[in-house]
Amino acid sequence: MEVAYNPYENMLQVLELAAHKLGLDPDEYENIKYPERELKVSIPIRMDNGRKKIFEGYRVQHSSCRGPCKGGIRYHPEVDIDEVKALAAWMTFKCAVVNIPYGGAKGAVKVDPSQLSKSELERLTRRFTAAIIPIIGPEKDIPAPDVNTNAEVMGWIMDTYSMLHGYAIPGVVTGKPLDIGGSLGRPEATGRGVSIITQEMLKYLGMPEKDVRIAIQGMGNVGGISAKLLHEQGHKIVAVSDVSGGIYKGDGLDIPAVREYIARNGTLAGYAPDGGRKITNDELIECDCEVLIPCALQNQITDANAEAVRARLIIEGANGPTAVEADEILNKKGVIISPDILSNAGGVVVSYFEWVQNIQELTWDEDQINATLKKIMVNSFAQVLDIVQKSNVTFRVAAYMLAVSKLVKAQNTRGLFP
Repeated sequence: MEVAYNPYENMLQVLELAAHKLGLDPDEYENIKYPERELKVSIPIRMDNGRKKIFEGYRVQHSSCRGPCKGGIRYHPEVDIDEVKALAAWMTFKCAVVNIPYGGAKGAVKVDPSQLSKSELERLTRRFTAAIIPIIGPEKDIPAPDVNTNAEVMGWIMDTYSMLHGYAIPGVVTGKPLDIGGSLGRPEATGRGVSIITQEMLKYLGMPEKDVRIAIQGMGNVGGISAKLLHEQGHKIVAVSDVSGGIYKGDGLDIPAVREYIARNGTLAGYAPDGGRKITNDELIECDCEVLIPCALQNQITDANAEAVRARLIIEGANGPTAVEADEILNKKGVIISPDILSNAGGVVVSYFEWVQNIQELTWDEDQINATLKKIMVNSFAQVLDIVQKSNVTFRVAAYMLAVSKLVKAQNTRGLFP
């Protein structure tokens, strides 16, 4: 009987392996295995038809040993507490890998936002914010956008939190609109980070940058921006997809035209470039390419399709897109994987910049933001690569080793209360 995928168990397996490689005693990392706090809330809202409906929401704080908790809020009908716990833990490791003074958190509401009107979505967001207010705040836990949430949703959260405190508090969330304290460069940050790590990986592997064929699963904020920037850098994007399916074109897609079509129509459905053919999301994972960049949801590369993956390099733009069992298959095949906690850390890095600007009441220009982001991403890649080479481990294990060592040092420095 097939065992159901559990992202939290997936995370724990890699954590245990990294801790073993570091030679840690279980006592040194035991508390990293458990979230500090889990909040589950009911969210009653009045629907447009006058009826009341109850939604379920979560906020999980995994670790605050290195600073305030940080993590996005996703709206998805299939989200559950184990997914949120895993995402919160990955945020903890991600912040440690790029050495920003945050711990990890994550929030979610079990809802299909496409089935709600804008007014219903706003009421849901504001009521969810009110429910989690006791544990969020600029010094405690700072939410951000994630799957199916955006700058507008963050604006509603910021306004709700501020109204209930009696004054404007822009630092309670990041990823906000610019006119209420958002940061330049934030919408593109995760995709920009993915493109930076892709470039660093190609250089390390000695792959001819202009000749590699790249496939990108997901054309939302992360995948869309990754495709845009890599295309601008001269790379050939041969396949893209979204929830409606995908397109493959061996000599490269016109990415500006693809993005314009999605902006106009909402999805890729119906897009038919000359020389292109329709593919499914599953076919994209297995398509003929050198670089695969999954930017959709978790658990996309599994033991069922890993053997069919033809890419030589995988850059994880999504959180947890590769199951542990798939990791083992890919490693045996010689596929190099840049893990999510390194590859997609650009978003939290620039969220940190936004938070710093908010609490210091100043503004940075976009060139400064992008240059500082690149410096941090390149330095973090170099640190992970150093562990790969010295310890003879995969990039995933190396990134976890870097993160866990920083977390253990922080815990040891702070001591155990009381």
